[in-house]
Amino acid sequence: MSPAANLIHEVLPVGWLQCNCHVVGDAATREAIVVDPGDETERILEVIHRHKLRVRHIVITHAHIDHIGGAARLKEATGAPVLMHPDDYWLYKNVELQAALIGMPAPKITEVDQPLRAGDELRWGGVLRATVLHTPGHSPGSLSLYMSEPEKVVFAGDTLFAGSIGRTDLWGGSYDAILRSIHTHLLALPDDTIVYPGHGPATTIRDERERNPFLRGL
Repeated sequence: MSPAANLIHEVLPVGWLQCNCHVVGDAATREAIVVDPGDETERILEVIHRHKLRVRHIVITHAHIDHIGGAARLKEATGAPVLMHPDDYWLYKNVELQAALIGMPAPKITEVDQPLRAGDELRWGGVLRATVLHTPGHSPGSLSLYMSEPEKVVFAGDTLFAGSIGRTDLWGGSYDAILRSIHTHLLALPDDTIVYPGHGPATTIRDERERNPFLRGL
């Protein structure tokens, strides 16, 4: 079996804002990470159980309510630690205010077990690893996860979308910072890197460099 064939990757758009949750596992060892369990924890657990996976890490790309809503329940069910960038802890702790602003019930939250900072490396399975890129702008603690093998992919949260970029009019957002993050960290990745945004379809670094109207001149 080739390394790429050994990779389990399922994308589940969850919640009313259809946040892309990712289950990324190693078919040989059955170890996995879950990125952005925003809601609908039972659907996420169904994928985990179907593939007989053991979750090593629950990774939050940023602490907006649509990306964190299922983290506490998933941690309870799997025992896996919750990881996020410390610059978004304040946003995470204010989830009740986030919920009130959009008129929805506040989800249960849990403790953050481990901070993630620029340059940290996550390892799971036999060979799977991802490097943390700190990509602020959508929020101060926004991060992206870059995997160089078995195929080049980046989980970009709400920093970069197909044909667009993340909002910067929310708490702690900065238009200058998000463009700097994209230019410094994401556009520096190989052109054939697959970009998995926090919402909507996947794209590539090449397509966004050539076609994204927000990135002209970067």
